[in-house]
Amino acid sequence: MALHSTSLNRVYLLRHAHSGMANPGQGDFDRTLDDRGYAEAEIVADKAADKGYRPQVILCSTAVRCRQTSDAIRRSLPGEPEITFIDEMYNASEQTYLDLISSQSESQSVMLIGHNPTIADLLESLVGEDDFHSHLPSGFPTAGLAVLSCDASDEASPLKWKVVDFIAP
Repeated sequence: MALHSTSLNRVYLLRHAHSGMANPGQGDFDRTLDDRGYAEAEIVADKAADKGYRPQVILCSTAVRCRQTSDAIRRSLPGEPEITFIDEMYNASEQTYLDLISSQSESQSVMLIGHNPTIADLLESLVGEDDFHSHLPSGFPTAGLAVLSCDASDEASPLKWKVVDFIAP
């Protein structure tokens, strides 16, 4: 799968942190982070900030657990970055996530905060099965952050994405 863009050269894919089971009468959309999830989100956000990762655009699912994960990211980055919450990211297809990234043609970097299996499927499609499994032999963990970079030296060809870092709690 390829992304075509003139300026996008960094993509951050963040799976929401660990969440508890739904309470009686509560739907999946409204599940919240549990204690482990809050800790995971803070750890990954702090590690990302320490490494100087600064997405220009942050797109986040409106599901409660994704919003809570985004709160940690917002606190860790300087300047209180704006986060756009997108309903369509909940129960979305890989193509929906890809379209969201592709729509960021004016940005150099974008972060998606979303759900599995979509985040993992998208990562594997962008970097290939071998690169995916070399970085994530046990799958994409909760609060995992994949940092992707590309070689945009030839505008006419698809961008070549690779995992340059993976942060886990």
